Amino acid sequence: MTAVKRIYVLGGYQSDFSRNWTRENLSLFDLFSETLSKGMESCRLDPEEIEVGHVGNFVGDLFCNQAQLGGFFGHVDDKLAYMPASRHEAACASGSMAILAAMSDLESNRYGLACVMGIELMRNVSGQKAAEFLRPAAWADKEYLDAEYLWPNVFADLAQQYMDETDMSMEHLRAISKKNFAQGQCNPNSQCRNWRLEEAHFQNDSDVNPIVANPLHKQDCGQLTDGASVLFLANEKRAKAYARARRIDFDSIPYIKGWAHVNAPMLISKKQALSKQSEFVFPHVNALFSQTLQRAGMGSVRALSGLEVHDCFNITEYMILDHSGFERPGHLWKAIEAGDFNLGGALPVNASGGLMGCGHPVGATGVRMLLDAYKQVTYKAGDYQIGGARDVMTVNLGGSATTCASFILGIKGQ
Repeated sequence: MTAVKRIYVLGGYQSDFSRNWTRENLSLFDLFSETLSKGMESCRLDPEEIEVGHVGNFVGDLFCNQAQLGGFFGHVDDKLAYMPASRHEAACASGSMAILAAMSDLESNRYGLACVMGIELMRNVSGQKAAEFLRPAAWADKEYLDAEYLWPNVFADLAQQYMDETDMSMEHLRAISKKNFAQGQCNPNSQCRNWRLEEAHFQNDSDVNPIVANPLHKQDCGQLTDGASVLFLANEKRAKAYARARRIDFDSIPYIKGWAHVNAPMLISKKQALSKQSEFVFPHVNALFSQTLQRAGMGSVRALSGLEVHDCFNITEYMILDHSGFERPGHLWKAIEAGDFNLGGALPVNASGGLMGCGHPVGATGVRMLLDAYKQVTYKAGDYQIGGARDVMTVNLGGSATTCASFILGIKGQ
């Protein structure tokens, strides 16, 4: 693959994903402004140093009646009033699309330092209304037309497919939930850090773990979350200047070693038709891993220190890992039973708690994932730090694995 210029991650900031901004009488702009301001403060950046802005957001126009989010920058600080900025949408992969767009700006030397904001405010409407607003991440008028809650039904069908065709069971999926919620409770920004979860929450207990879409129960599913994450990316020239001005060792700044972006047809039925001759449920997700690892010069996912993957449901994490090459397709359950994806395991997955434990404000998720990769490789992850972290990969999906994006972040020489 063609070599690309290194893009460096200077740092960033994540909002507290447990906050309900509507209950605090605060708006989408308040969330944007606070996150951007605290991000600049955290990275010791002045507004005039930022040359371009990219915003990942899926449904601000539906949940908040607000689009054109690039226009918010100039209301945070007058020095950003005329900065070029744009919004990017790809369902749950919106944040990763914003990162890729910023990388393109920096690789072309059009700009030297970019701000990437991922943001969503989603807890201001009823569950039924939220389900209606999230339907367009599928082909809204062609699939699952009779499903009141489309996405639980989509991934319930995927779980059933795995149980019909492999030795995976609901116990394997619930092990993922237990892991991610337990790890999320170590994360000071997670939605679940103060939740009280007992064994009954991970069983067929209709009182505390009601069924959502057979065979999935409540704790097999992610929840709607308010939140934002911001990152600052720089090309090599600007990253070196940033390091000199702040007396930082340039080689300590992580850079994006590998990446991939693969799209698939919208309809589940079309994806299934394309995979009939493959050993993979979604061959393009395996291709995503292959491309990312190849760009990073890595021969296997086992060369990584950790993964942050898209667990909007526990079956989504299972499916992604089943395509990673860690085990033969259809045999991922063996690694679950061995505890390979726990903190301290062979390949820790979602040390942050992931989407289930940390939270899933849709447009923010891809940015939050890369920020957590940054925290891991710079040893700033606190109680959920992966020991010996060197290179961490993110995998972000939009829709039914329609838009797929990934990044590997690491330090020079590692």
